Amino acid sequence: MPFPFVLPTTSSFSFSKYFSSDSHPSLPLSASTYRGVLRDNLKRHKRLPPSEQSANLGNIILSLNNYIPYLLALDAGLGNQPVAGEELDVVLKSTPTLEWRPTISDKAIPGREGMRLKIKSLEYEIYFALSTFAYAQTLLARASLHPLYSSASASPSTEQRTLAITTATKHLMSAASVHDYLSTRSDQVSSDPPCVDITKSAFRALSSLAMAEATLLAVLKDDPYPAVVAQDRNSNDKEWMIRAPDIPQVRAHLFARLCLAAAEHASNAYSLLNGTGKVDTELLKYISDLRKTGRGKACRFFGIDAELGGQTGNGIAWLQAGLHELGYSSTSSEGSKKRFGFGKFKKGWEEKREDKKIERGTAWGADAGRLEESRVIDMLSRKWNKMNDTINTQAIPPFHQLMAAMPSGREIYTLKMYVPPTLEPALLEGMRAPPDRVDDYGGESSEEGEGEREVVGAFPVEGEDGGRSYY
Repeated sequence: MPFPFVLPTTSSFSFSKYFSSDSHPSLPLSASTYRGVLRDNLKRHKRLPPSEQSANLGNIILSLNNYIPYLLALDAGLGNQPVAGEELDVVLKSTPTLEWRPTISDKAIPGREGMRLKIKSLEYEIYFALSTFAYAQTLLARASLHPLYSSASASPSTEQRTLAITTATKHLMSAASVHDYLSTRSDQVSSDPPCVDITKSAFRALSSLAMAEATLLAVLKDDPYPAVVAQDRNSNDKEWMIRAPDIPQVRAHLFARLCLAAAEHASNAYSLLNGTGKVDTELLKYISDLRKTGRGKACRFFGIDAELGGQTGNGIAWLQAGLHELGYSSTSSEGSKKRFGFGKFKKGWEEKREDKKIERGTAWGADAGRLEESRVIDMLSRKWNKMNDTINTQAIPPFHQLMAAMPSGREIYTLKMYVPPTLEPALLEGMRAPPDRVDDYGGESSEEGEGEREVVGAFPVEGEDGGRSYY
């Protein structure tokens, strides 16, 4: 968590071939220059090993922040709209043809990268550029959260943990705002987009997804239990030898309602994307798992609230409800006790695989935290069952009765309006001069220098040119 988006790549393109400006003659060349830098950075990012891509996200964000103002200035000039108080005169000489590689659309051939898509609209170029910016923000959130789950070093302190979660939340809220802006902006286009990546429903769904992830992070910031579970399995953490983990009381009922709100956002995102038959199945599965995680967390917090009130039996039932929401079997107390007892001595294959992903820094959290939440519930259930069996025996009611009375969710964040960046007046003034060189950014082959990334589980095939494809 959050979702590991793949950044799209694009072809070379010369704005001067399709656009001209009498008021600012150097504007098309400047846009081509910064777009060329973005294209090169996206290509380099794609070639990097997955474990090194997080450190390169800053370059992607910088190149996007440099390019987007020029792109929006061209669009404003076409619509006779002022930029920084100046009138721009931009003329369309011929229909542009640009290429982007969609990344959330379903693959025509499973295990193989999708083909580039030709678009013939500057508006769709804006959609892809801003979507890439939102994806990069989400990936920055993932990079911030990775140390919380890694066992390569000692567990982070409370201050480090809070800083990581706060930073990740900021990036996710930024991504949600950009997707929301694109959703509103797409109302002005009457034609159907060429792929699902730049449709209104996808923008709305991804905005809801980012809101769901940010809401769960608001709970994680003050939720001590995941940190205790992560510390327990971290062989490099020796703090447990000095003192027992400090588990303060939490605002359990409030946290439960926040988790339900996150689950509602995830459900909304799933309904917007499901059924089209054109969306990446991994993204759909992640959103489905995120909804399960939100509801499973909510059940755990309702259980904590009940246990704090002395209702241990109800608390255990809520934990069983949490496992049920997460998709794990919890039909009988005897079966669940066996699960909890053996869970201490033997990790499941799924847990081992997820731990390896975390250590490699690749595709970890693709289950939206569902496995991690099950570990927390396992820990609490072992503790509470032992207490209930030895101290104050209480009947454990059927959890379905408790779930029928679950309240509605409660929002914590309000989505801020995204304000697109604009060119500074000094830069606009400088582009009144004629271009100082030829705009030759559209001369390269659309597929030149991009290379294929090896796909796990695919078979390499030697091509005629000595390259390798994966099927």
